[in-house]
Amino acid sequence: MNRVREYIGYDAYKQSNHIKPCCICILDSGIISHEDFDKRIIAFHDFVDNKISIGDPYGHGTHIAGICAGSGIRSKGRYQGMAPTSRLVIGRVLGAGGEGKIEALLEGIKWCIINQKKYNIRILNISVGLIQQVGEHRQQALLDAVEHAWDLGIVTVCAAGNNGPKEGSVTIPGSNAKVITVGSIEMNNKGQSLSNYSGRGPTKQCISKPEIYAPGSDIISCANNGFYTKKTGTSMSVPVVAGGIALLLQEKPWLTPVEVKLRLFEKSKQIQGMENHSWGVFYLPYFLSDRDS
Repeated sequence: MNRVREYIGYDAYKQSNHIKPCCICILDSGIISHEDFDKRIIAFHDFVDNKISIGDPYGHGTHIAGICAGSGIRSKGRYQGMAPTSRLVIGRVLGAGGEGKIEALLEGIKWCIINQKKYNIRILNISVGLIQQVGEHRQQALLDAVEHAWDLGIVTVCAAGNNGPKEGSVTIPGSNAKVITVGSIEMNNKGQSLSNYSGRGPTKQCISKPEIYAPGSDIISCANNGFYTKKTGTSMSVPVVAGGIALLLQEKPWLTPVEVKLRLFEKSKQIQGMENHSWGVFYLPYFLSDRDS
């Protein structure tokens, strides 16, 4: 996360002392009581095993939450996440081996919507996706669910999936036209390039996806053993953007999902060779600034 923050210009961000922390809902494999989350996990629901106590046997969700909102206190700030004061609402929709059922994800989205006003949920992070072989009726149910959340004012951010680089490889629900879909870009000394695994559009509806790219490879964040671990995938790119959106909504809570997405379009960082793939790369100083980028 120290490299990610440097790459996206995080060091230029100066947080106001008068902000109201944002609330982010993450539907994934759960979360543990990691030191980096202190007391900011305000709600948890297990849609897999119906356990009451929080947990994350797979570890994926804890890693995502760390990227999104970890304080980095255990690493003395080195692995701090994007929005370290944000509150977290967590739905466990993946099993101990990372497997998941669409019914659990649908229930999670419904739960997020029901609790939107109670917890003031502004952002929904979905770093999981379905392969195209799932029946079309079930695919449409998931696409409809994320669109409903979006229409109700929840900025929904989804993964492009790891089935690239072939065309039409963006996973569901990232293929929905309304949601913000995030792909992965590589950070290396050879320059910037799209991650080979990152899902690409167009979708079956001929929609260009993903809209935005962010770092996703070899990201060190919170682990389910209380320390830190390294993971790779567009799953990791999503909370970089979701956390950045949380910083924006802390300062400008009146913005709608459409306005947030338009801001991404107008204020992404253009990278040579990516013109036909997306709007650009997520770059925090541009995104948060009211000046033309």
